[in-house]
Amino acid sequence: MVLLENDAFLNELTKLFQKSRTTGSVYLTMKKYHGQVKPKPKASKSDGSHDHQEHKCLVRATNGKKKITTVISSKDVNKFQMAYATVLKANVDSLKKRDKSSKGKGNKSKATQ
Repeated sequence: MVLLENDAFLNELTKLFQKSRTTGSVYLTMKKYHGQVKPKPKASKSDGSHDHQEHKCLVRATNGKKKITTVISSKDVNKFQMAYATVLKANVDSLKKRDKSSKGKGNKSKATQ
């Protein structure tokens, strides 16, 4: 897994979409990121210390062979979201359209019977 800067991640994501345009899939995951790699033991209730850290988001993308990752800080979310949306709009045009006619025929025939 490769940890990249936000702009480099978007460039690599575009390359992943291009490689999987004809066959294959790209899987994207987003989750809250605390900056730690190992879980901390639970603190007792009497311990009143709370860590107030900046909220971050971990974004991962994979096509099954190559994995890329980036961490987005809360101040960069809007900029990243706009660029991410642009990449998605440009690259998800190869999705298969749903066949509405066969679904509609099944419902009409049941209703007429």
